[in-house]
Amino acid sequence: MRGLYDLCRTPKGRLVLNLGIGIFAITVSVLAARHFAGIGWPFAGANLGLVAAAGLLFLLAYAFKAYGWHRLFAPHERPRPLTLGAACGAASVTGAALPGRFDDVVRVAVVRRATNGRAGVGPVCLSLFMLGLVDTAALMPLAGTAAATADASGAVRAALAVVALAGFGAAIVIAALPRLIASGRLIRFRIARWLGDRLTSPRDAWQAWVLVLASWLTRAFGLFLLLHALGFALSLPLAIAFLCAAAASGALPIAPAGAATQAGAGAAILIASGVGTANAVSFAVGAQALLILAGAAVLAFAALWHGGRRLALAVL
Repeated sequence: MRGLYDLCRTPKGRLVLNLGIGIFAITVSVLAARHFAGIGWPFAGANLGLVAAAGLLFLLAYAFKAYGWHRLFAPHERPRPLTLGAACGAASVTGAALPGRFDDVVRVAVVRRATNGRAGVGPVCLSLFMLGLVDTAALMPLAGTAAATADASGAVRAALAVVALAGFGAAIVIAALPRLIASGRLIRFRIARWLGDRLTSPRDAWQAWVLVLASWLTRAFGLFLLLHALGFALSLPLAIAFLCAAAASGALPIAPAGAATQAGAGAAILIASGVGTANAVSFAVGAQALLILAGAAVLAFAALWHGGRRLALAVL
């Protein structure tokens, strides 16, 4: 592994790696185009104005998520929110092909690259662990509301109740972790002292929860508009149920591909709620494609911003 890593750092190794990634991305794009050409595009006949509005809400959701993640770093180690937004966008784009949980590896790599190594791997991984807990806790009110109001089967309600219960457990862990680390029995260990200096304070955790909850709500309203754009019956609880199913599938330790797993979980919820199989799959694929497109837009904007700043500094 060490030899392979050193090889990838050489100019020829980087060229081969970039060519391989490019060929892989082109192959996936061609196969996806052939697939949709045969079954029809998800947004064929949709209200493009509502689709565009949903896309803008997805972009806003990335911004809320980036600012929420920003609060989970120690004050002296916080990367810029735009860098964190770019990391989330890159993880969304690569999630179309990479197995589940590899999105965290992409996030770490992007943050490290954008900060020129100033953000250590340890603090970034710790912030991602806390972000996972905050994500789960922020889904609690949404899943609980959908379980109580959604016009769905008992199995769907039970699944949403499990998501809400997991969110409640995550909130307890967030509240108890700083006290546990600071206890007299653990503070004598070096790792405990390192964690004590970097764990999120209750105030920052609360602010991160509010921002991440705003991200999930924004995405839920985007899905609500997308349902209307594709001719589905307007139902905010159904949009929230779809969101919770897709988000919960992201917690799987491994999956064929992150985006595919989320789309499949969302489609399963729609089918269980009475939506036809073809329509459910079409909506799930379209929603995931729009989310990936929004992530690509965030990543492109961040790349242009950082590139423009470096060019301006070089000129000056």
